[in-house]
Amino acid sequence: MKHRRRKHRRARRRRRVLVIPCLAILGVCLAGVFAVTRQDTPEPAVPAAHKSRPSPTTPASTPPQDSSPSTTPPSPRRSPSPPPAPRVPQHGAGTFTSAAGSSEAVGHGRTLRYVVQTEDGSELTAASVADEVERILADSRGWTRSGVAFRRVEGPPYDFRVRAATPDTADALCAAYGLDTQGELNCNVAQTVVVNIKRWILLSPQYEGRPADYHAMIINHEVGHFLGRGHRGCPGPGMPAPVMMQQIKGLHGCIANPWPYDDQGDLITGPPVPP
Repeated sequence: MKHRRRKHRRARRRRRVLVIPCLAILGVCLAGVFAVTRQDTPEPAVPAAHKSRPSPTTPASTPPQDSSPSTTPPSPRRSPSPPPAPRVPQHGAGTFTSAAGSSEAVGHGRTLRYVVQTEDGSELTAASVADEVERILADSRGWTRSGVAFRRVEGPPYDFRVRAATPDTADALCAAYGLDTQGELNCNVAQTVVVNIKRWILLSPQYEGRPADYHAMIINHEVGHFLGRGHRGCPGPGMPAPVMMQQIKGLHGCIANPWPYDDQGDLITGPPVPP
């Protein structure tokens, strides 16, 4: 009986010896598994939207703005000032200088010799006016179509002269033959075509911005008088005005025209106007 008890106790001791190391090994294994599990499981990430979302009361990218409307009126823009009108001397010295040199005859028929002069103190040069007169009288739409030729000369003998004069002098030259040019108009008296430099420089409303055409109208009108042509009226609304019409006084429905003839060589005319 005693022998069985001792044998039993020895068996229990052996089982305890075996169980303790196994428990220790099992504990080490469980600890390792737990450690690996903690290392391999990432920490949940905070959503990016949550990290960058600004405070709803103080926006990060928009500065506070004053919601009250501006009461300051915009500054008015100034319109550009028109350029000043060219200066036109009212009177000059009363003496004249002739353009130097001469030109070839232009046109066919009887040759008319002419001189171009400008008043001293008028601020126009005789050469510049002579260039314009030569251009006008040589044009195929001009008076050469009537069977005459023109040649500019420097001095006598000549058939007529073109004088560019200040308003006061132009009035005096025209008034000597009973014409009232009112400080504005041009005239032809005897052998002289008188050009008022006021209109030559400032033009007329009918030819605004067209100095070459206005100069042609003046020269052709007054040379036409020298050739014996009288005043004409408007032939009809929308038609070109005859160069012998007093266009500076109004077009009366016609279209401004500086030439005696059209491109086909036909005379542009209208009803005669009583003197």
